Amino acid sequence: MEVEKETAPPPVANLPAEEILSTYESALPPPTQDEPVSWTFRVEELEGSRYRLSMIATLAEEWTVYSQDIDPEIGPIPTEMVVEAGAGVEPIGAVTETSATLKKKYDNTWEAEVSKVDGGTVTYSQVVRMEPGATVSGYLTYQTCNDEMCLPPRDVPFTFDAGAGLATVDGISGDATDFTLGGGDDDRAVASVRPFGDHNFNAEPLAACNVGEAVTQGQGLWAIFGLGLLGGLFALIMPCIFPMIPLTVSFFTKSGGSRAEGIKQAALYGFFIFLIYVLLSAPFHLIAGIDPSILNSIASNVWLNLVFFVVFIIFAGSFFGFYELTLPQSWSNRASQAEGVGGVVGIFFMALTLALVSFSCTGPILGSLLVEAVSDGAWPLTAGMAGFGVALGLPFALFAAFPGVLNSMPKSGGWLNSVKVVLGFVEIALAFKFLSNADLVGNWNLLRIEPFLLIWMLCSLGIAAYLFGWISFPHDSRNRKVGPVAAIIAVAGVLFTAYLAFGFTKNEETGSYESLNLLSGIAPPVCYSYLNPCDCPQGITCFKDLDAGLAYAREVNKPVMLDFTGYTCVNCRKMEENVWSQDRINDILTEDYVLISLYVDDRKELPADQQQEVARLDGSGRRILIDQVGEKWHYFQQSVFQHATQPYYVLVSPDGQTLNPPVAYTPDVDDYEAFLRCGLNTFEELQGK
Repeated sequence: MEVEKETAPPPVANLPAEEILSTYESALPPPTQDEPVSWTFRVEELEGSRYRLSMIATLAEEWTVYSQDIDPEIGPIPTEMVVEAGAGVEPIGAVTETSATLKKKYDNTWEAEVSKVDGGTVTYSQVVRMEPGATVSGYLTYQTCNDEMCLPPRDVPFTFDAGAGLATVDGISGDATDFTLGGGDDDRAVASVRPFGDHNFNAEPLAACNVGEAVTQGQGLWAIFGLGLLGGLFALIMPCIFPMIPLTVSFFTKSGGSRAEGIKQAALYGFFIFLIYVLLSAPFHLIAGIDPSILNSIASNVWLNLVFFVVFIIFAGSFFGFYELTLPQSWSNRASQAEGVGGVVGIFFMALTLALVSFSCTGPILGSLLVEAVSDGAWPLTAGMAGFGVALGLPFALFAAFPGVLNSMPKSGGWLNSVKVVLGFVEIALAFKFLSNADLVGNWNLLRIEPFLLIWMLCSLGIAAYLFGWISFPHDSRNRKVGPVAAIIAVAGVLFTAYLAFGFTKNEETGSYESLNLLSGIAPPVCYSYLNPCDCPQGITCFKDLDAGLAYAREVNKPVMLDFTGYTCVNCRKMEENVWSQDRINDILTEDYVLISLYVDDRKELPADQQQEVARLDGSGRRILIDQVGEKWHYFQQSVFQHATQPYYVLVSPDGQTLNPPVAYTPDVDDYEAFLRCGLNTFEELQGK
């Protein structure tokens, strides 16, 4: 339980109530969940060649920074503002800390009373005396935490050039603002009107009537955990692992000692299997810490998608039995030798040995999981690996606790190889998904919807033909029989082929093919066709250029839906094919809105006169070159609306006023309709004013 008590008001010795001659200010972008603290550097010119330098933090909800007055030995890093004395610069007094949300309370994380700022704003100020034309510089060190995690400490540099009247924070500069009246307001909000190109956008919604609710990351993590669990269950019945279950459980239950001790060791063995697979995701957290956009760009990188295509084809060949993928023998030998240490360490190396020697079976499934999850970020990848590890490790503990269940397990045999071959066909189908991604992003116009569906139909028929015994592979037994389970899966393969064939049915209303809901986000868009091409989904008229779309919206006086999307975005296709296809949604988008679809993974090069260097949005102060169409739209989405993922739908007026809170992936049709009607009603009210 946390006991709160208010601190005494902070000292204000160097914050005199006197006339402010002018103010210079520079601000970082508003806080987000990725960058939960935003800093504004404000310089107020006072009389007598004095300046008040202030670093003002704006915190995202549920995030905190620590006071400058805490004992660093407790654990958290205290906030520290350092103004470097130099030629013509003389600090006056001490740095002051001012915040309405500064409180001292017991913190369970650090097990001590800690002074910290919970949400809101906090200002750190230092008065200096400066000679004319002098430049002052410094930095602010801080650490931010929430209830679940702490981010690494950061240094935010700042400089002020009195001669040029230029304030800079973390590489971003701002201009001067002259005031005729004294006083200043440290809690002024950063303006929400942000320019982009020739347009100004106000990201602050006019209305809060939206009832739509996007799928949360927590729900997404559970879904990916389930995907990893399913992959682990498939790996469990592979020839490299399945026969090991009774042998390993028997080893623990009969290796001496009590039955309880054997169960304990088997449970520890299963836990270490889980831990090993979770640890495989650790490097991706380090990469994300260097640059969060690295993982997010994997799904739209042409060359990486081509690599994935080749890797999946290689995996398929391994499953078919044409060759075997193994890790170097020396790795498993060293791990096996370490088993002799005994105790907890020995059990860990037993688990590591299993992970290494079973790579030929688990590697392809694990690779599929890595590729599917990594583009969503490091935490979804960890969730997937955790699910995989649970599915592999849990059976060893359960069978050790209930050894009688082992007697009912099916015996090893040819059916294990059949599982591998079926997964081989699945790997081929998935391989062409990544080739399709590369084709879409690269604008190659090769793997359109027709050949993609034909390839998947061949894979589905291949599964049926194999299970019926019409075709065979190197490791199949000569007298392979068609069992009831194999027959059911084979019939399912035939039915799925018929379902895929339905994808060639033409929709007369849209002029394109019928959408296949089960393949939403996997197959190319139905408009990407040789025989029935269309420019926009579901027959809706859309623009793919911001300037042209806004100009048309002003001409017809309609609100705009900014659709931040991507060629490789799975949930974007699900929205277009499952939600936009509903008549009530289609009618609103067609008749009441101007749709502007901006593809953030479009790799077409921008004309030379549109390429420009811009400041990175991660607060590093570095600059990047925007030279591709998709980079331009992604920067627009992040810099103006403070959101980086797709799909993302923003309803704005033709002059750039956001009408209501934007939404992301919203599969519920009622919620999405409420979102659209909310924006439409707000626009009509705006017109009536």
